[in-house]
Amino acid sequence: MTNPTIKFSRRDPQKFFRTLNKRVNEYFNENNIKKTGNWKLHLKTIFMFSLFLSPYFLILFLDISDWWKLLFTVLMGAGMAGVGMNVMHDGNHGTYSRKKWVNKFMGSSIYILAGNVYNWQVQHNVLHHTYTNIHGHDEDIDAGGIIRFSKHAKWKRFHKFQHIYSVFLYGLLTFNWALTSDFKQTRRYLKRRLSYGKMPSQWKQWSMLAVTKALYLSIWIVIPILIGIVWWKVLLGFFVMHYTAGLILSVIFQLAHMVENNDMPMPNEVGEMKNTWAIHQLFTTTNFATNSKLMNWFSGGLNHQVEHHIFPNISHIHYDKISKIVKETALEFDLPYNEYDSTLEAVRSHFRHLRTLGSEPQLS
Repeated sequence: MTNPTIKFSRRDPQKFFRTLNKRVNEYFNENNIKKTGNWKLHLKTIFMFSLFLSPYFLILFLDISDWWKLLFTVLMGAGMAGVGMNVMHDGNHGTYSRKKWVNKFMGSSIYILAGNVYNWQVQHNVLHHTYTNIHGHDEDIDAGGIIRFSKHAKWKRFHKFQHIYSVFLYGLLTFNWALTSDFKQTRRYLKRRLSYGKMPSQWKQWSMLAVTKALYLSIWIVIPILIGIVWWKVLLGFFVMHYTAGLILSVIFQLAHMVENNDMPMPNEVGEMKNTWAIHQLFTTTNFATNSKLMNWFSGGLNHQVEHHIFPNISHIHYDKISKIVKETALEFDLPYNEYDSTLEAVRSHFRHLRTLGSEPQLS
């Protein structure tokens, strides 16, 4: 990955973002609503943490069959994804609450999800939200060559089958967080001096990483073994939990950016992008299933990806309301507003997109 030296165009002759921002601010002011989370988010937080942690304690302290324990690890995986999308995500964007310490506390829930705050904020808040779908800068579209997510990435013969094998790899997302990714990212980001806010000292970041990883492995592996659960059952449950969470998170992430509607623009020879940052987000993000109450609720508003990328400073609780403003304004300025009516439609588009990228080396 190259250094983030890309510059977005400052020319917005139609003043799209200024108009949109004014209209969204008017919505919040006229309705006397805060842009942060509210009681709905607080209730959902309780539910998601309960779904994630309650099965853990039931497994430890109830005398139940192994099949029930296996089912509980699946529920833990769903809860793990739910906490990540609904609680941790808003916390690390600073939108969960008006109070910084609450955002920091909720954002720190990533430590029991296998991740690291510093790494996540750099990868997501800095690289992904700034350089969305730009090859060599947005790490979310870099799968280490195993999957070809961009037409600008090098094509390999085995990519012809990526629309088949990719779904099996998606489940390994958070498993990689737990074991390898955080160490590699910390080394890379510290070396490049990347940060979201104040740059942490190397000693502090490495110490925090070591301590939180030790605590994480103690909670999910060491304690169950000490309680008396056979080690291989603990490892199997650990893997099932992570695979469930990883599959849910990966699919939802991919439907927002890796679909047929989205562009993969690159800067010109002097490192400049064609569009302004806000307009760039319209070309590179897609909404899906926004009329589904279940998807709106469970995904933490990540199915409203257009709204999230243009207004990452607003809690996902409000995306359903402001989406009408965003869509009307985009169409008024003759700009794209990409969306799929259903999750299934978006899933089909994603795998068609993977098949196209895997079968056409001339796109490289």
